[in-house]
Amino acid sequence: MQRVNVYLRMRIVMGKSVSLVLGSGGARGLAHIGIIQWLEEKGYEIESISGSSMGALVGGIYAIGELEAYTNWVKALRQIDVLRLLDLSFSRSGLIKGEKVIETLKSLTGDRNIEELPISFTAVAADVDDQKEVWLNHGSLFDAIRASIAIPTIFTPVRYRGKTLVDGGLINPIPIAPTLKDKTDLTIAVDLSASRDPLCEKPVQSEVEKDHGDSTYRTRISQFVDALQQRLVKNSEQEIGVFDLVSSAMETMQNTISRFKLASYSPDVIISVPRNSCAFYEFYRAEEMIEIGRCQASKVMHAFG
Repeated sequence: MQRVNVYLRMRIVMGKSVSLVLGSGGARGLAHIGIIQWLEEKGYEIESISGSSMGALVGGIYAIGELEAYTNWVKALRQIDVLRLLDLSFSRSGLIKGEKVIETLKSLTGDRNIEELPISFTAVAADVDDQKEVWLNHGSLFDAIRASIAIPTIFTPVRYRGKTLVDGGLINPIPIAPTLKDKTDLTIAVDLSASRDPLCEKPVQSEVEKDHGDSTYRTRISQFVDALQQRLVKNSEQEIGVFDLVSSAMETMQNTISRFKLASYSPDVIISVPRNSCAFYEFYRAEEMIEIGRCQASKVMHAFG
């Protein structure tokens, strides 16, 4: 066992090419940005990315070479901005169409076919008709991303080449298998559903408290959004809100699947992000989650260095 550990450390110190596996977890996926930033700053070369759900979104945008633009955009998001991106669906298959989000991202980064990207990329989705995992590694990047982030009941499913596709996290929250044939020095997997960390329980400063210089109108809008979110998340101390219910159910399932996937396909390194670091819909906490990603990458990679 000691010999294996020494060999692994030699690989990490000497080898700089990386296959990066980015897991699902909603807004916690913003931690992927910090992890990628840290790896690049330390000279690691990311040659392959496999992502599920939010991992597919961040990984795909990195693969197209527009992570900095996306980072600047998402760090500027406020609660009201997040709500404006939600195009409600009148379909019984999901609350949100998701077209506005995807079109906004396309206008920000542009779209390309996956096979034209400078690094290998695979987005994972779930085929609900055949109950199978689907690897999307050619065709439109944002078609693949849209399929991979289609959380059931939240986003409408995607019809893709005769298949009905939904969120990849349903069947493979940490998609290591697409990287198994890579000839990189190191496989790093990011688990966004790691054990709860008591340090993450502290309350986050609200936007109203942060924006002292904003107008009365913006303050009132922020207060309205806060009140609306509180109603959606929890109506009383005893009653769980709809978003918390959906996220808790998804995470319960994904946590179980993740343990099996990590046991079956052991990556060289696992970077863990506590599942209580933020709720899956809290995309306005980008700056905080990016910093958590950087800190976790630094801690884990230095431990092996």
